Order: sequence, then C-alpha cells, then structure tokens
Amino acid sequence: MTAPDAPHSMNIWSVTAMGIGAMVGAGIFALLGVVALAAGDLTYVAFLIGGCIAALSGYSYAKLSARYPDAGGIAVFFDRAFGAGRVSGTLSLIFLLTLAATIAMVAKAFGSYAAPLAFGAVDPWAVNAFASAIILVLALLNFGGSKFVGKAEILLVGIKLSVLAMLICAGGWGMTMHAPITHAAPRLLPVIGSVGITMLAYAGFGMMPNAAGSVANPKATIPHAIYLAIAIVTLVYVALAVVVVDSVPVAELSRDANTVVAVAARPVLGQAGYIIVSITALLATASCINSWIFTTMQIATAMAKAGQLPQMFAHLFWRQGTLGLLLSVAAILIAINVFDLTALASIASATFVLSHMAVHIAHWRLIDETKGSRLLVGLGLLTMSTVLAIFLWSIAPTQPWALGLIAVFLAGSWGAEYLLSWLAGAKPKTPAAIG
Repeated sequence: MTAPDAPHSMNIWSVTAMGIGAMVGAGIFALLGVVALAAGDLTYVAFLIGGCIAALSGYSYAKLSARYPDAGGIAVFFDRAFGAGRVSGTLSLIFLLTLAATIAMVAKAFGSYAAPLAFGAVDPWAVNAFASAIILVLALLNFGGSKFVGKAEILLVGIKLSVLAMLICAGGWGMTMHAPITHAAPRLLPVIGSVGITMLAYAGFGMMPNAAGSVANPKATIPHAIYLAIAIVTLVYVALAVVVVDSVPVAELSRDANTVVAVAARPVLGQAGYIIVSITALLATASCINSWIFTTMQIATAMAKAGQLPQMFAHLFWRQGTLGLLLSVAAILIAINVFDLTALASIASATFVLSHMAVHIAHWRLIDETKGSRLLVGLGLLTMSTVLAIFLWSIAPTQPWALGLIAVFLAGSWGAEYLLSWLAGAKPKTPAAIG
C-alpha cells in the first residue's frame, strides 16, 4: 500500500471540470439523440427543465457537502440521515450500482463513436471492443489517484467545450442559411417523460462531493463547483439541442441516434467536422467515464469502511487501486457486452432519479444541521417524484422489460445489503472488539 494523495491535490477548477466531464459526456454524446427522438423540436425544453430540476438537487448536494465534507459523498449523507445501517447501505449500494450502469452506458457511447472512425461502420462487436478497452485504460489511470484524475479532467473538458462551442456557433450560422428542419409535433407527456433521461445527463454533479477529501476548503469549494458546473452544462445542452435538432432530419435521427452530435456537424462543417466532433466525443465520453470511476472508488471505499461492503473494496493493492475496483471493472465489462445502450440508459435514469429523491429526503431529515430551505428541498423532492412517475409511465408501453430490470436492480441491492448485514452480524467478535 502507498500513501494516499495529498489532501489538497484538487481545486475548484478541477472539481468543476470533473462535474462537467461527468455530465457532458453522458448528456450530449450519449443521450441527446435518445431525448430528441421523444421530444422532437422541444428537445431544448426537456434539457432546460432537466437543468432546473438538477439545480434543485444540486442545492441539497451543496448544503449536505458543505455540512459533511467527506470523500464518501452520498454514502456519508445517507449514513448521517438514516444511520449506518441497512437503509443507508441499500441506498448507497443502489447509487453505486447506478454508477456502474452509467459507466457501461457511456462506454457503449464511446464505442459507438470509435467504431465508425476505425472501420467506417457501427459493428456491435467493434462497439463492445472499444467500450471494454476504454474501461480498462481509465481504470488504470484512476489507480494513480485524484491528482492525475483532476489534471486529466481539466484538459479533457477544455478540449470538448471548445469543440462544442465551435459546433454551436457553426450550427447557429447554418440555421440562418436554410429553412429549419421540422419534426413531428411531440405530445406533452412524452416530452416530460424524456426529462427522466435528461436527469441522467445532469447526474454527474452527484459525484462532485466525493472530491471533498482532495480540496483545501471543501465547505466552500464543493458547493460553488456544483452550482458552476450545472449552470455551464445547462447552457451547453440547451444551445446544442437547438442546433442538433435543426440540423438532422428525422430519418437520420432515428438511424444515428447514438452519434447524432457528430452527424449534426456534417451539414455545417462537412466530413472534417464530423471527424473532429467524433474525436471530441471520444474525449468527452472518456472524461465522463474517468469521473465516474473516481466516484465509484470513493463511495465503495467509504461503504467498506462503514461495513456496508466487504473489506476488499477498501484494501489497496497498487497505488490507489483496490481489489473492489477490479471486481467493479469486471461487472462493468459484463454489462457492456450483455446490454445495449437503451437498456442501460433506462435503468440508470430511473435509479439516478431515485437516488436524488433519497438525497432530498436525507437533507430534509438533516435540515436543522445544514440550515437549508425546506421549501427548496420539498420542491426538489416533488419535481423528482413527478419526473420518475412520468418517465416510468412513458417507457412502460415500449420497454416493459426495462421496468422488470429496474425492479430486479432495486430488489438485488436490498438483498445484497441484507446478506452483507447478516454475514457481519453472524461473525464472531474478537476479544479486542468485545473489549
């Protein structure tokens, strides 16, 4: 085992970059096409609503992280609110497994952009091969610790925001040169239902409290970074949604939903623009995966120290790498090669919304300590509950199997935590523990 990272190895810019990296990678390059298929010309409205709801959740995360600055992040919030027992353990495990599903989903998006660049076509085996490879590379990077993660995020986020700004400007200019492309008028409920998918696009800010152990003044830095990241990402999402939906005909949108941002570059920037944006998509999705792996490591370690996961998740075997991370990587690789992007997105979207609802409930229970606003917390919980109900209703007719997978996901989390609690209780106490 080696010494942990220096406690001040990250600053507000690297923490903000991690949040942006986690959000933009999943939200634009992996999910914009999926949202556009449901929301059509109102795609930008879905992302704007999602940004407002995310800001309410960001408020609870910011208040809780300011009061409890700890690398365990959401797991610590649950322990404080519900006690370090089965309830908090189950909620933390749901969030941890949601991160794994999200990492697998974004890795599939990485493969969807990489395969056409390498082979000129989206072949399933090539998509899975590239997706698996990026997971292994970035897992090794995270073994190096948060100092390497933070520096990598600032570089990757700077590159992708620059390219997206170029695409937005070029697309905006292109919109003045041709008649707008119109899509079928979307119905209100499908548009609102698509907000559930956008919540996954904004979910990256939830990992930012896990950087608390690596910044000098987490009580001020983490909340400011959360608000800054959400504001920047909302502006990017809304602007790019307008440009993409205006630039891509319905037929292409249906065929190339997973790579729609790169497809949208062709009309205004040509084939060179398609290649540049595709490469940026690779950097963006890699940045997102990088952030999520870092968060997964922090939460798993905190849960292991609290006895909610086996100790292997806290045992370092090389630099900052744990045996639990190796197990997590193996599970992610299996998910990549078993499920498609839509299935992973549906599972992760629903369970992320559930996790945000649980954070609001935790904040409500701890509000005397955080000095937060009950009005904002209650409004956040109400909007999240509404989004979840409409999202599940919207996918039920077309993806009934997704509801079953979500149920299995939740029941499995409770069952696993129950088993871990039972095993911990069944272990004989050592003389030192008894004393």
